[in-house]
Amino acid sequence: MALNLPQLRAFVAVVDAGGFGTAATDLGLSQSAVSHAVAALERALAAPLVVRSTPVRTTALGDTVLPHARAAIAATDAIADAAARHDATTGGTVRLAATPTVCQGLLPSLLQEWSERLPGIQVRVFKGSGEEIDAWLAGGAADAAVVVDPPRPADGAADTGVPLAVDSFFALLPLDHPLAGEPSVHVGDLADDPLILSPNGCERHIRVIHRLGGVTYSLAHRVRDLGTLISMVQAGLGVSILPEVTRPLIPDDLVLVRVVPHHSRRLVLTGPRERPWSPAVRALVAAL
Repeated sequence: MALNLPQLRAFVAVVDAGGFGTAATDLGLSQSAVSHAVAALERALAAPLVVRSTPVRTTALGDTVLPHARAAIAATDAIADAAARHDATTGGTVRLAATPTVCQGLLPSLLQEWSERLPGIQVRVFKGSGEEIDAWLAGGAADAAVVVDPPRPADGAADTGVPLAVDSFFALLPLDHPLAGEPSVHVGDLADDPLILSPNGCERHIRVIHRLGGVTYSLAHRVRDLGTLISMVQAGLGVSILPEVTRPLIPDDLVLVRVVPHHSRRLVLTGPRERPWSPAVRALVAAL
């Protein structure tokens, strides 16, 4: 028995319209094409489905076949709709903003995962400070961002992002530093070392660590580039406190030692708060 979807669509359209002419108009076909499709379906089933009167009426077999024909059409349309949504969410470009440390330490693995799972989506990365990222996301210059410590959703509200990491803080020390071999180091034990930091969102967390440890916050050098900071620690000009996301960037002659009191930040992938997320952004979030 050879049945096909155009035959079922023609049969359902004729029943719903009450005639072949109106059904042909609804389907965008000629009346002859609709008539031939219904006749072919009746031949395949070896029995008439409609009484060709005005209006058209279904036969007993037609009454039985009609709900199945509707279900087959609905299922086919649902499959086509799912494929269309898939196409919409697996193509396009996403402008993704993140801080320099996240760009260097966390994004490479994410970009690789996305390229494997969503090859049709191109991700363009923009580096900026926390304040710049918030402005880009709000103003539409960025489609998505990895943000630090976003406000937690209110009770009962759905979270609007995907947590990527709980990012703890570590002391960056030369291998020959007296505390380099310790499992952890209290922030007070670093008070005699010049502190080198990068002026980004990490500084407020480092101030918190000093406050929790009862230690006066004193900064010796503030440098913008992480590579410069690492070079200064290598040269023995001081120590630093960095988030764990920087671990892949630390050379072999330096070591990260967990800082006490323990403190961490949350890294969350999210879209804009005040406007709908693009299908491509939703696809990136869903892939994680």
